[in-house]
Amino acid sequence: MKVRLKIWRQPNAAAPGRFETYDTPDLNPNMSFLEMLDVVNEDLTARGQEPVAFDHDCREGICGTCSLVINGKPHGPHRGVATCQTYMRSFKDGDTIVVEPFRARPFPVIKDLIVSRKAFDKIMQAGGFISVRTGAAPDANSLPVPKPAADEAMDAAACIGCGACVAACKNASAMLFVSAKVSQFALLPQGQPERERRVLRMVQAMDEAGFGACTVTGSCEAVCPKNISLDFIARLNREYARALLKGG
Repeated sequence: MKVRLKIWRQPNAAAPGRFETYDTPDLNPNMSFLEMLDVVNEDLTARGQEPVAFDHDCREGICGTCSLVINGKPHGPHRGVATCQTYMRSFKDGDTIVVEPFRARPFPVIKDLIVSRKAFDKIMQAGGFISVRTGAAPDANSLPVPKPAADEAMDAAACIGCGACVAACKNASAMLFVSAKVSQFALLPQGQPERERRVLRMVQAMDEAGFGACTVTGSCEAVCPKNISLDFIARLNREYARALLKGG
């Protein structure tokens, strides 16, 4: 199969960008979207042209770095998968596919399809940690955690911090990301010492980074590759109100 790509090219955050059109070489329908970009870059390099810069690491849906908007949707047409888990068989021979970076002011373009998500790092540095010394694996049941709480904490911890929620939100809100990171600690005994300070500092860091307000449209949940639930945003609001009442 072959497709036509309209890819965003931008040398850096300060320079203007533009879409450029590329016709791909023959593709195997079973290759991933990132493997397709590898083939395109090999072809561009062979013809003496500059390859397209895009971010990737694990290519297993774990790291969250493969942040692309494909035909207007972060990570592509399917739910619950990252870009690296999107395969060319999802498209038809001869299709035109528009590929661009995540669009949000806190995610400035580094080059082409690569954006900086340092804003997420700053939010995590503000409170995404625990001071409890965990040491080696504890004996079974030495620190009892109710199974419903453990399951919910694991659901929150599944967030890979890719930023798709921000890219899909009309307000560029980071509430789904922050709510997952706050919740995974608030639900467990190890996260209690910093519970109030954590939510206040992480929300403050989110606001300072320039992310928008949440108006609960649900677009974040719809594009999340790990299906993080909007329920965690409700929990974040409760945690924030609790922290304010307790004085941080």
